[in-house]
Amino acid sequence: MTPSLLYPLRSNTGIMASSRPTFASLLLLLLLLLLLTSAQGSSLNTTAWHPECETPKAPRRVSSSASSFVPSADFVSTLQSTLEEIKKVMSLVSTFSGVLGGDLRLSSAVDDCLDLLDLSSDELTWTLSASQRTTASASASGAGNRRSDLRSWMSAALGNQDTCKEGLDGTGGLVETLVAGGLDMVTSLVSDGLREIAAGGGTGGKGGSRRLMGFPEWVSAADRRLLQAQPTTVADAVVAQDGSGNYTTVEAAVAAAPTEGARRYVIHVKKGVYKENVEVKKKKWNLMLVGDGMGQTVISGTRSYVDGWTTYRSATFAVAGKGFIARDLTIENTAGPQKHQAVALRSDSDLSVFYRCEFSGYQDTLYAHSLRQFFRECRVTGTVDFVFGNAAAVFQNCQLFPRRPLPEQKNSVTAQGRKDPNQNTGFSFQFCNVSADADLVGFTNSTPTYLGRPWKEYSRTVFMQSYLGSLIRPEGWLEWNAEFALDTLYYAEYMNYGPGSGLGNRVKWPGYHALSDPAMAANFTVAQFIDGNMWLPSTGVKYTAGLTV
Repeated sequence: MTPSLLYPLRSNTGIMASSRPTFASLLLLLLLLLLLTSAQGSSLNTTAWHPECETPKAPRRVSSSASSFVPSADFVSTLQSTLEEIKKVMSLVSTFSGVLGGDLRLSSAVDDCLDLLDLSSDELTWTLSASQRTTASASASGAGNRRSDLRSWMSAALGNQDTCKEGLDGTGGLVETLVAGGLDMVTSLVSDGLREIAAGGGTGGKGGSRRLMGFPEWVSAADRRLLQAQPTTVADAVVAQDGSGNYTTVEAAVAAAPTEGARRYVIHVKKGVYKENVEVKKKKWNLMLVGDGMGQTVISGTRSYVDGWTTYRSATFAVAGKGFIARDLTIENTAGPQKHQAVALRSDSDLSVFYRCEFSGYQDTLYAHSLRQFFRECRVTGTVDFVFGNAAAVFQNCQLFPRRPLPEQKNSVTAQGRKDPNQNTGFSFQFCNVSADADLVGFTNSTPTYLGRPWKEYSRTVFMQSYLGSLIRPEGWLEWNAEFALDTLYYAEYMNYGPGSGLGNRVKWPGYHALSDPAMAANFTVAQFIDGNMWLPSTGVKYTAGLTV
């Protein structure tokens, strides 16, 4: 069996794709020709710009102090040009919205692109606003460390176009061909800006070993209290299937929540199985979803790639609004292993927290797509790449339980998607437990399981101070495709324990590191990797800032 069948790629190539032209595709081709002939002087002309011909500007030397970091005038100009380019691409993509008939995958991919470009526009607008301030005061949109905020938003904006293109892969190529030049232009401009931010030096936050019983500092004192409180005493809205609350569905309660809310808005979801797909839109800020416990409050969906959805759109629960918090609930995708990509949670929420939550699925269970995220005391089950994406995410005191996959498939806990060395993204697992789920017990010898494999060239994942069960193969990590990314990835282990933690037979890749220096490992702690001391305390979630409890 070929690797593409065992592991359908994030680009979704090779499954259920057809090259046979359809009536719809012919109409799209006609539209393509009309648009191309009517375009006058547009920078979207795919023959007018070649990134390989560009000579990147040398990054400006700036202060290493993150709090006093001030981008150059060229940086601000680049942002403005990028925002204009995004508008052009969105205008082009929007011509396909709602006119694609019964082609679910293509219509989903078009909707994905519009949403993702919209997110890029927001993230670059936040960056532009913060860059033009003359003081280092905290941004209303960020954690308060200007350079770290800028780098986080630019890192997210860089990856969105790739996700758009991945959704379009295998849809016939017409829409993808039309918008490819514009997407590449946006990516190149963002990459130039991100390079300057990364060259500014410094890291986002101080290290340390102090344990803060309240969550990282971007979590306010008020949010800390909410995370510990009984939901019935703090809820702004109640969801109950029996009609005893304000709403009977989670989606209705989310839709009714305030737009761009400055204060925390709490939705209590009472016990029950809610069979629905929920989306927290980008303007739903500071929402908090509180359930009655894992396995008690369950949000359940069945969307999958095989059934026609893009991976991005398959999520049972998707959140883009910044400052989101979830507590004491289960989010699941029950499509099953035979349906391949089927996401339970997808998060694009900056400064978001998931506390005592369960994410259940098979392939691609948890899509930590972008921005800064913190998971504490959560349970994640799945098979192929079941924690994936390109967020800057820390998982602390979490349980990672590989399940039994399809015959001949191999389990990979992670597939991290960092595509540029200047992105501040990656996955860090601390004080976690990687063990076989109940249905895999007894089959671990015949089901190879690995800590991760490199989805993109600069994939970055670290396991530290965690229990690794006997199901983990001695080599620890798995190739994606032959030699791809083995020199450029960053995979590391530090002070893990358990029968699967032995380092003697680990992979010998240039990008793999068996860490012994605590100063190196500290780079991937809550305080340093996601600026946790600046935003988590306000949420009330427990966390450990550094390496020790």
